[in-house]
Amino acid sequence: MIRARCASTTPLKYDLSQAPDSFKSMKRLFLCLVLLLSACGGHEVELGRQSPATAAEEPAGYEIAEVTRVVDGDTVEVRIAERSEGPGAGRADVGEIYSVRLIGIDTPESVKPGSPVECFGKEASAAANAVLEGQTVTLVKDVEETDSYERLLRYVYLGEEMVNARLVLNGYANAYTYPPNIRHSELFVALQREARTTDAGLWDPDTCDGASDK
Repeated sequence: MIRARCASTTPLKYDLSQAPDSFKSMKRLFLCLVLLLSACGGHEVELGRQSPATAAEEPAGYEIAEVTRVVDGDTVEVRIAERSEGPGAGRADVGEIYSVRLIGIDTPESVKPGSPVECFGKEASAAANAVLEGQTVTLVKDVEETDSYERLLRYVYLGEEMVNARLVLNGYANAYTYPPNIRHSELFVALQREARTTDAGLWDPDTCDGASDK
């Protein structure tokens, strides 16, 4: 398996709006993604289009976490390494392992018990794996702490860029507006529109043409 990784990412240790060193690390990481098609689990993924940097728009407070497992395209498992108090930090305990649902997006099903694998589900999982496997990330809460499955609801950052947004822009996730967690909903809708316009990922007429249940 070829992993699209060329540099480890330095976690944020301070206010999210002041992360130049981490941002440089992420520029190196995503340059690797631009140049490399990662054959994760037999599925090629392309993540060359970079979404807007939005870390400075987040409230104070966050959690630093290590990604221990990528479950599917919009869910990961993490171990909380540290936290900075504030509205964005949530209530996760340091040292504990949690499932995290990426806010504002939805990817085709690939591992849901009793459900068939949907079109582009494996590719979406491969894309999340290529970006997040083994990474140290910054987690930021919106309004709700968890969903009905007790998963943490978080925006997941690598440096200044939100992974949630990158997956939408490159066609591996749909925008999914679910109030009250709507801080970045307009951004996700705009990025999905761009992905559709360029036939990216699941919007390509030769793959799913935007329909994940084919």
